[in-house]
Amino acid sequence: MVMPFIDTVATGRNIDRLRIEAGMTVRDMQMIFGFATPQAIYKWLHGASMPTIDNLVILAAIFGVTLDEIVVVETEAVRCG
Repeated sequence: MVMPFIDTVATGRNIDRLRIEAGMTVRDMQMIFGFATPQAIYKWLHGASMPTIDNLVILAAIFGVTLDEIVVVETEAVRCG
């Protein structure tokens, strides 16, 4: 059976690339999301955590892309049973 999973590191690289292409700083993103500190954004960029689905929708709108262009889904063969 093939099970999909989100590659958080590759997704973080996508977010960082899109941020740079948009000419935004981490501080700009922090202000957009209303975060007190930039730590959550740095965690996204390094793949330590993922944005919530709500925040992914906001990222897609900010960068003018689809969710599929942000989230990297990989598949891995898993033996069941």
